[in-house]
Amino acid sequence: MKTYQKMKAPLRLNIQHFAETDSAKFNPDNVVMSNFMEGEIPTQFSDVIVEDVMANSVTMQLAQYEEMTQQKKEFTYLTGPLGAYWVGEGKKIQTSKPTVVKAVMEAHKLGVIVLATREALQYTVRQFFTQMRPHIAKALYTKFDEAAILNVDNPFLQSLDQAVRNVDNHVISGPINGENYFALTDAVNDEGFDVNAFISKKQNKSLLRNVVDGFKQEDGTIVDPTRLYNRNANTLDGLPIAELDSKEMAKGTLYAGDFNYLRYGIPFNLNFKITDTGQISTITDENGDPINLFEREMVAMRATMDVGFMVLKDEAFAKLEPAAETPEAPAGA
Repeated sequence: MKTYQKMKAPLRLNIQHFAETDSAKFNPDNVVMSNFMEGEIPTQFSDVIVEDVMANSVTMQLAQYEEMTQQKKEFTYLTGPLGAYWVGEGKKIQTSKPTVVKAVMEAHKLGVIVLATREALQYTVRQFFTQMRPHIAKALYTKFDEAAILNVDNPFLQSLDQAVRNVDNHVISGPINGENYFALTDAVNDEGFDVNAFISKKQNKSLLRNVVDGFKQEDGTIVDPTRLYNRNANTLDGLPIAELDSKEMAKGTLYAGDFNYLRYGIPFNLNFKITDTGQISTITDENGDPINLFEREMVAMRATMDVGFMVLKDEAFAKLEPAAETPEAPAGA
């Protein structure tokens, strides 16, 4: 089986799902979806879906890709810098001894459900997956990012949010401003790591203007302030900002770190299955009621993608979050 590469996802077509036709003659323009209700998503469509996921997932934009060919992957990584030594004439050259650590990353199956009318079963395979592609990709990368970063419905051993809470003084509470920005980056730098990116959200744009650098006087006034946020380039102190589009992330939240210490992998091909019966409990209508496919003459497609994720070094990350609101005292207290 071919494996994924960064921003490129070559997949292998599983021929067994087309036993009634010669695989060499399979044409997505000539096969209707009612004759193709489950199996691996054909290569030319799954390639694009995975590329969309990798291009839009905040985690995948920042983390290092680790090639996977099975559910679990063991690999090694360096935890410290290479050493250098002065060498005297005629003396033996010393070799550096960086610390090498083994890690095991496990992939989990991520599934999404997309609804369509029954007429979609009369679409050709090409028409169907061309129309469904953006919906599948967005659902996949949104769910993956919320698990990997925010620890929402998380199947992995650890999320980024859990990692920062495992280290003392790596969660800073307060507003986004210059003082807290430096506290955030110092938490990472003091551990021996260099911040190379931030995770924010669009609602933080106005708050990021408050990140300024300059001499602070005793009264709190900053002399000759320099704004560190560049809205046009979407950078903070010259470093890129990746924006997470999730209602699960509170306004005023900012993650910083060396994202070389995040890893992800995609070991298997994408699969799908279509059904026109049953009730979809995870999707509700405007009244909050589950969707009954038979009653509404609809079909549901479940698409699944296996993906692995892990944090290699907790100390390489920190978080700035809004301070908890203090409850108001009862009247007359």
